[in-house]
Amino acid sequence: MAGISPKDFPQLGDGDLIGSLEGEAYKIAIVCSKFNLKVTERLLFGARRGLEYCHVKSGSVQVVWVPGSFELPLAAAALASGIGGSKDMSTKGFDAIICLGAVIRGDTDHHLYVGHQAAAGIQRVQLDTKVPVIFGVLTVDTLAQAMQRSGEGRDNKGFEAACTAVEMADLLHQISAI
Repeated sequence: MAGISPKDFPQLGDGDLIGSLEGEAYKIAIVCSKFNLKVTERLLFGARRGLEYCHVKSGSVQVVWVPGSFELPLAAAALASGIGGSKDMSTKGFDAIICLGAVIRGDTDHHLYVGHQAAAGIQRVQLDTKVPVIFGVLTVDTLAQAMQRSGEGRDNKGFEAACTAVEMADLLHQISAI
């Protein structure tokens, strides 16, 4: 995903819209779960690298910590509605929000409820607010799988979520100009 540009799509016609990974003009929020912190810190590191890769200015990134993945949608909704953001940023709201968490299977079905509701809530926030809210929540069977998906390379799901956030922010910016 990272590194793909419009020129990689020869089938694009004049007037077709496709998001860019150039994020210098965008303000991005990251909502990160404290639960399974060993994993979510790695996802956050990947997201920060992804935003840097997309040229998002560090001063245009706001990180918000929540207790767990179940709380991600509420914080994302507050940020998308303009409640969040830091004082030194412009008054304009966030162009995209990245939600990072790790739901790991346990001895009960609890992980199913948390994962499903986090996904449904994140989807609802983006549909209700028209702000891209990116699902960067790992839903895995084991800690080893979570560690693999939050590694140092570009396959880190936080890195991928950051690139998706910039691409969707850019695409929606283009759509709003039609």
